[in-house]
Amino acid sequence: MPRIDRRVQKSQEAIKKAFIELMSDKNLDQLTIQDISDRANVGRRTIYDHYLDKFDILEKLIEEHIEELRKLCKAAADLSFAEGNLIWFDYFERHHSFFYTMTASKGASTFRKHFLAFVMEELEDEVNVTEGKNKGLSKELVLNFFSAAIVEIVEVWIMKGLKEPTEVIAEQVGVLLDRNLD
Repeated sequence: MPRIDRRVQKSQEAIKKAFIELMSDKNLDQLTIQDISDRANVGRRTIYDHYLDKFDILEKLIEEHIEELRKLCKAAADLSFAEGNLIWFDYFERHHSFFYTMTASKGASTFRKHFLAFVMEELEDEVNVTEGKNKGLSKELVLNFFSAAIVEIVEVWIMKGLKEPTEVIAEQVGVLLDRNLD
Protein backbone atom coordinates (compact mmCIF):
# COMPACT_ATOMS: atom_id res chain seq x y z
CA MET A 1 0.00 0.00 0.00
CA PRO A 2 1.56 3.33 -1.03
CA ARG A 3 2.36 5.65 1.80
CA ILE A 4 0.74 9.08 1.58
CA ASP A 5 3.07 11.95 2.34
CA ARG A 6 1.44 13.89 5.18
CA ARG A 7 2.83 17.18 3.89
CA VAL A 8 1.17 16.60 0.51
CA GLN A 9 -2.09 15.64 2.17
CA LYS A 10 -1.92 18.66 4.48
CA SER A 11 -1.22 21.01 1.55
CA GLN A 12 -4.10 19.58 -0.50
CA GLU A 13 -6.51 19.93 2.43
CA ALA A 14 -5.39 23.52 3.04
CA ILE A 15 -5.85 24.35 -0.66
CA LYS A 16 -9.35 22.81 -0.76
CA LYS A 17 -10.39 24.53 2.47
CA ALA A 18 -9.08 27.89 1.25
CA PHE A 19 -10.83 27.46 -2.08
CA ILE A 20 -14.20 26.73 -0.43
CA GLU A 21 -13.81 29.67 1.96
CA LEU A 22 -12.88 32.03 -0.87
CA MET A 23 -15.75 30.83 -3.07
CA SER A 24 -18.16 31.86 -0.34
CA ASP A 25 -16.75 35.41 -0.57
CA LYS A 26 -15.83 35.81 -4.24
CA ASN A 27 -17.12 35.01 -7.67
CA LEU A 28 -15.13 32.17 -9.26
CA ASP A 29 -14.11 34.54 -12.06
CA GLN A 30 -12.58 36.93 -9.51
CA LEU A 31 -10.78 34.22 -7.57
CA THR A 32 -7.06 33.89 -8.30
CA ILE A 33 -4.46 31.26 -7.58
CA GLN A 34 -2.67 33.93 -5.53
CA ASP A 35 -5.82 34.34 -3.38
CA ILE A 36 -5.89 30.59 -2.79
CA SER A 37 -2.15 30.50 -2.12
CA ASP A 38 -2.40 33.30 0.43
CA ARG A 39 -5.43 31.80 2.22
CA ALA A 40 -3.99 28.27 2.26
CA ASN A 41 -0.56 29.55 3.31
CA VAL A 42 1.15 27.56 0.56
CA GLY A 43 3.17 28.68 -2.44
CA ARG A 44 1.60 29.07 -5.86
CA ARG A 45 3.95 26.34 -7.11
CA THR A 46 2.46 23.95 -4.52
CA ILE A 47 -1.01 24.58 -5.92
CA TYR A 48 0.23 23.96 -9.46
CA ASP A 49 1.89 20.75 -8.30
CA HIS A 50 -1.59 19.41 -7.50
CA TYR A 51 -3.98 21.28 -9.80
CA LEU A 52 -3.97 22.77 -13.29
CA ASP A 53 -5.92 25.89 -12.29
CA LYS A 54 -8.84 27.06 -10.14
CA PHE A 55 -11.31 25.25 -12.39
CA ASP A 56 -9.42 22.01 -11.81
CA ILE A 57 -9.67 22.57 -8.05
CA LEU A 58 -13.43 23.06 -8.40
CA GLU A 59 -13.82 19.96 -10.59
CA LYS A 60 -11.74 17.79 -8.25
CA LEU A 61 -13.65 18.97 -5.17
CA ILE A 62 -16.97 18.20 -6.84
CA GLU A 63 -15.72 14.81 -8.08
CA GLU A 64 -14.46 13.96 -4.59
CA HIS A 65 -17.87 14.60 -3.00
CA ILE A 66 -19.81 12.88 -5.82
CA GLU A 67 -17.55 9.84 -5.41
CA GLU A 68 -18.25 9.77 -1.66
CA LEU A 69 -22.00 9.96 -2.38
CA ARG A 70 -21.61 7.12 -4.90
CA LYS A 71 -19.93 4.97 -2.23
CA LEU A 72 -22.77 5.75 0.19
CA CYS A 73 -25.30 4.71 -2.45
CA LYS A 74 -23.56 1.39 -3.00
CA ALA A 75 -23.47 0.77 0.74
CA ALA A 76 -27.18 1.61 1.01
CA ALA A 77 -28.32 -0.37 -2.05
CA ASP A 78 -30.54 -2.73 -0.04
CA LEU A 79 -32.15 -0.02 2.08
CA SER A 80 -35.44 1.77 1.50
CA PHE A 81 -35.30 5.25 -0.03
CA ALA A 82 -35.93 6.80 3.41
CA GLU A 83 -33.09 4.84 5.04
CA GLY A 84 -30.72 5.54 2.16
CA ASN A 85 -31.66 9.20 2.13
CA LEU A 86 -30.77 9.49 5.81
CA ILE A 87 -27.22 8.45 4.94
CA TRP A 88 -27.13 11.04 2.12
CA PHE A 89 -28.59 13.87 4.15
CA ASP A 90 -26.23 13.12 7.04
CA TYR A 91 -23.38 13.50 4.55
CA PHE A 92 -24.79 16.81 3.29
CA GLU A 93 -25.07 18.04 6.86
CA ARG A 94 -21.50 16.98 7.78
CA HIS A 95 -20.17 18.77 4.69
CA HIS A 96 -22.53 21.71 4.89
CA SER A 97 -19.89 24.36 4.16
CA PHE A 98 -18.94 22.69 0.86
CA PHE A 99 -22.53 22.13 -0.28
CA TYR A 100 -23.64 25.58 0.86
CA THR A 101 -20.79 27.22 -1.01
CA MET A 102 -21.45 25.15 -4.11
CA THR A 103 -25.15 26.01 -4.17
CA ALA A 104 -24.71 29.69 -3.28
CA SER A 105 -21.68 30.58 -5.39
CA LYS A 106 -20.95 31.17 -9.05
CA GLY A 107 -19.67 27.59 -9.15
CA ALA A 108 -23.24 26.45 -8.55
CA SER A 109 -23.98 25.67 -12.18
CA THR A 110 -20.94 23.40 -12.43
CA PHE A 111 -21.83 21.64 -9.19
CA ARG A 112 -25.52 21.37 -10.11
CA LYS A 113 -24.69 19.80 -13.49
CA HIS A 114 -22.48 17.14 -11.88
CA PHE A 115 -24.88 16.50 -9.01
CA LEU A 116 -27.91 16.19 -11.33
CA ALA A 117 -26.06 13.74 -13.60
CA PHE A 118 -25.08 11.70 -10.55
CA VAL A 119 -28.66 11.60 -9.15
CA MET A 120 -29.96 10.56 -12.57
CA GLU A 121 -27.38 7.78 -12.73
CA GLU A 122 -28.40 6.56 -9.27
CA LEU A 123 -32.14 6.59 -10.06
CA GLU A 124 -31.77 4.95 -13.49
CA ASP A 125 -32.53 1.44 -12.23
CA GLU A 126 -35.34 2.65 -9.97
CA VAL A 127 -37.51 4.04 -12.78
CA ASN A 128 -39.89 1.50 -14.27
CA VAL A 129 -42.07 2.63 -17.17
CA THR A 130 -43.22 -0.84 -18.25
CA GLU A 131 -45.57 -1.35 -15.30
CA GLY A 132 -46.87 0.38 -12.19
CA LYS A 133 -47.55 4.07 -11.69
CA ASN A 134 -45.22 5.22 -14.44
CA LYS A 135 -46.32 2.71 -17.09
CA GLY A 136 -46.25 4.22 -20.54
CA LEU A 137 -44.39 7.37 -19.52
CA SER A 138 -41.08 8.40 -20.99
CA LYS A 139 -38.29 6.99 -18.81
CA GLU A 140 -36.15 10.03 -19.60
CA LEU A 141 -38.93 12.39 -18.49
CA VAL A 142 -39.56 10.52 -15.22
CA LEU A 143 -35.83 10.32 -14.52
CA ASN A 144 -35.34 14.04 -15.20
CA PHE A 145 -38.39 14.95 -13.12
CA PHE A 146 -37.35 13.09 -9.97
CA SER A 147 -33.65 13.89 -10.31
CA ALA A 148 -34.33 17.62 -10.66
CA ALA A 149 -36.72 17.44 -7.70
CA ILE A 150 -34.10 15.79 -5.49
CA VAL A 151 -31.41 18.28 -6.48
CA GLU A 152 -33.78 21.19 -5.81
CA ILE A 153 -34.81 19.81 -2.41
CA VAL A 154 -31.17 19.37 -1.38
CA GLU A 155 -30.30 22.89 -2.54
CA VAL A 156 -33.24 24.53 -0.78
CA TRP A 157 -32.61 22.55 2.42
CA ILE A 158 -28.95 23.56 2.46
CA MET A 159 -29.57 27.20 1.48
CA LYS A 160 -32.21 27.71 4.15
CA GLY A 161 -29.80 26.65 6.86
CA LEU A 162 -30.88 23.01 7.38
CA LYS A 163 -34.02 24.05 9.26
CA GLU A 164 -35.69 20.67 8.82
CA PRO A 165 -34.00 17.96 10.89
CA THR A 166 -31.96 15.59 8.77
CA GLU A 167 -34.15 12.62 9.72
CA VAL A 168 -37.35 14.44 8.73
CA ILE A 169 -36.14 15.62 5.32
CA ALA A 170 -34.62 12.21 4.53
CA GLU A 171 -37.78 10.36 5.51
CA GLN A 172 -40.11 12.69 3.60
CA VAL A 173 -38.02 12.60 0.41
CA GLY A 174 -37.86 8.81 0.80
CA VAL A 175 -41.65 8.55 1.15
CA LEU A 176 -42.12 10.66 -1.99
CA LEU A 177 -39.72 8.46 -3.95
CA ASP A 178 -41.25 5.23 -2.63
CA ARG A 179 -44.75 6.46 -3.58
CA ASN A 180 -43.77 7.49 -7.07
CA LEU A 181 -41.06 5.12 -8.22
CA ASP A 182 -42.57 1.81 -7.09
